[in-house]
Amino acid sequence: MPSFRVTRRVAHSAQNMFALVADVEAYPKFLPLCQGLRVRRRTTMPDGREVIVADMDVGYKNIRETFTSRVTLDHAARKILVEYVDGPFRRLENTWTFRDETRADGKSGCVVEFFIDYEFRSRMLGLLMGSMFDTAFRKFAEAFEARADVVYGRTGVIATGS
Repeated sequence: MPSFRVTRRVAHSAQNMFALVADVEAYPKFLPLCQGLRVRRRTTMPDGREVIVADMDVGYKNIRETFTSRVTLDHAARKILVEYVDGPFRRLENTWTFRDETRADGKSGCVVEFFIDYEFRSRMLGLLMGSMFDTAFRKFAEAFEARADVVYGRTGVIATGS
């Protein structure tokens, strides 16, 4: 049952990084393996959290799959929860958290934590795509950081965590 966790310190605010990850429609522009994304529904809960249900097309070479997930955006807590709804997985859940911090040099940035836990429904698909997904997930945090540099400007380099 594969899982992956990474913590990175980036030179952008927690609010900006949250907004970047929440902008799911932009994923096909920069996210590894993401070939398309369609938002089915977007609602706001009474407590202010926003919920997005979206289909993501992922693929590599001749292998292409679509899966549906529910994305809960908790702006107040700066947390994003992604829960699997339908597709080639038995389960998939990932969380993003964003926390502002001030570096030793006095400049602002934030800590981004990304965790994903997943299992393919088909053992064969898991064997075919498993190592590819592992590689892609390892590059996700880097892809979002690089995208933040493009969208918000490069504000300085911060050493990465695990």
